[in-house]
Amino acid sequence: MNRYVAFLRGMNLGGRRITNDDLRSRFEALKCEEVATFRASGNVVFATDGESPAKLTARLEAGLADALGYEVPVFLRSAEELLAIAAHEPFDVEALDASTGKLQIALLKKKPAVAAIERALAHSTQADRLAVEGRELYWLPRGRMSDSELDLKALAAILGSMTIRTKGTIDQIAAKHFG
Repeated sequence: MNRYVAFLRGMNLGGRRITNDDLRSRFEALKCEEVATFRASGNVVFATDGESPAKLTARLEAGLADALGYEVPVFLRSAEELLAIAAHEPFDVEALDASTGKLQIALLKKKPAVAAIERALAHSTQADRLAVEGRELYWLPRGRMSDSELDLKALAAILGSMTIRTKGTIDQIAAKHFG
């Protein structure tokens, strides 16, 4: 059995509402086992067997779209990948101490090309520090996200579709389900 976390984009925003119980049952109907949700923002931990991550992602996206009536982008990470993300420290202690904001992690669909990483990192400032590792963009805003001038739409145009979670959320999922 392989263990994963599916990070779903756009859950419980606008007029779209799904409870954690409904989300768990949708994943169980899609042949996932040991399903658990974390918070009400589209974080689903589960186990499954024998399918490549690409095929599993496509199956989950199609099944959720059929069940819910709208597209649900899925950003899949294995247990090992999630633990590596939680352990990664892209910014030094001084940068972290200088920020009152929370470290954000944008999960990407695929690892960006070197040229795309360079273009994305060109958006980094003292107020919005950026780093890329694998399929993650790490963003350390100086303050609140809502006060930031970072153009997330421009970054998505460069890096592709993304969903954002705080480092604290990633760490808590790692500790609770994979620690």
